[in-house]
Amino acid sequence: MSSTASGTTSRRSGVWRNWAGNVTARPVREVTPASVEELSAAVREAAEDGLRVKAVGTGHSFTAAAATDGVLIRPQLLTGIRKIDRDVMTVTVEAGTPLKRLNVALAREGLSLTNMGDIMEQTVSGATSTGTHGTGRESASIAAQIKGLELVTADGSLLTCSEKGTDEERAVFAAARIGIGALGIVTAITFAVEPVFLLTAREEPMAFDRVLAEFDQLWAENEHFEFYWFPHTGNTNTKRNNRSAGPEKPVPQLNGWFEDEFLSNGVFQVAQWVGRAAPASIPAIAQISSRALSARTYTDIPYKVFTSPRRVRFVEMEYAVPREALVDTLRELKAMVDRSPLRVSFPVEVRTAPADDITLSTASGRDSAYVAVHMFKGTPYQGYFTAAERIFTAHEGRPHWGKVHTRDADYFSGVYPRFGEFTALRDRLDPDRRFQNDYLRRVLGS
Repeated sequence: MSSTASGTTSRRSGVWRNWAGNVTARPVREVTPASVEELSAAVREAAEDGLRVKAVGTGHSFTAAAATDGVLIRPQLLTGIRKIDRDVMTVTVEAGTPLKRLNVALAREGLSLTNMGDIMEQTVSGATSTGTHGTGRESASIAAQIKGLELVTADGSLLTCSEKGTDEERAVFAAARIGIGALGIVTAITFAVEPVFLLTAREEPMAFDRVLAEFDQLWAENEHFEFYWFPHTGNTNTKRNNRSAGPEKPVPQLNGWFEDEFLSNGVFQVAQWVGRAAPASIPAIAQISSRALSARTYTDIPYKVFTSPRRVRFVEMEYAVPREALVDTLRELKAMVDRSPLRVSFPVEVRTAPADDITLSTASGRDSAYVAVHMFKGTPYQGYFTAAERIFTAHEGRPHWGKVHTRDADYFSGVYPRFGEFTALRDRLDPDRRFQNDYLRRVLGS
């Protein structure tokens, strides 16, 4: 192992694994740069050695988007807030900063992102580059809250872009907010923020048929609406988050531990083990699980409402379908599960997002609904995911870039009107495919 002044380069090739354990890679070397200059030097050195380069965050993607047999960049020293600008209400943050640390740091400053996903283990660059999102009627993905980006391109130079730059910078900005690692290595992100606010969450069980019948109304009446359907049952758990004048009324500590840790993680983990060992028991377990959590209402700051601990490991596929196609999509998914021999122990998660203007965002140019299917780590998922994917693609679904799917560049050129814009920009920024890997070859073409 050699080390620079503060970063490190490991010449030994270890095996890299993602969080779910379904993707592995064996890079030639790993680099942990302590500055943007060290990162640029690592990219230039990789080019001299004829090696490809990929940056990895916390490995929360289920695809091989970050896998490489070349140089693996670990950004854990590129963390922290660079600048808070209260005049324009932005925060600039280093790319390797975990969302968890950003959320806590912003709250301490009396600030918050407008919307976020339901887990916060990812780095800011990993989450935005793959299109991580929460649910929202008007507020969109984390990437849609980006106001500026800085990235190291294939020749090692530093490129900054924003919506206010030159034509070229605006073109880069439109694409690089969700760049899947194809355009360069993100080093810093400037997010729009707002004064911290309160959300009141209302969680309650509801029949599957009722949720579908009232979906348009539930979506229209709530700033953030989502629900989980438990396969093999007609039951869902719904969650509505709306801004509140207060007072703050968090979940009591003991109740929170019991419901969010003991039931949603501990007991759920045991139920998954039982289901994996005895698949025939899954429908009965699903009936019990779908009734385990009772209704509750609480009020807290955004990240404490939007996010939840997720300790049970799984593999996931998620597609964005046009919002108007959601009810049909879910009815078809339920009918498929009901008539098949599949045994599905994980709930199906449903969220929404408004249309945005990011080139390869799953919500690019259309109001979208997300349907996420999961299987417990270590159980066969291919049969379920293949059948679900058939339904999603029939509705022109767009898969989450960081979650399991089988689509390729031909498919994407049909469901993304601006797909050619992205690939043309990639040709300009990375003509030698320094940031290429097998996944990008499949989804973007070579």
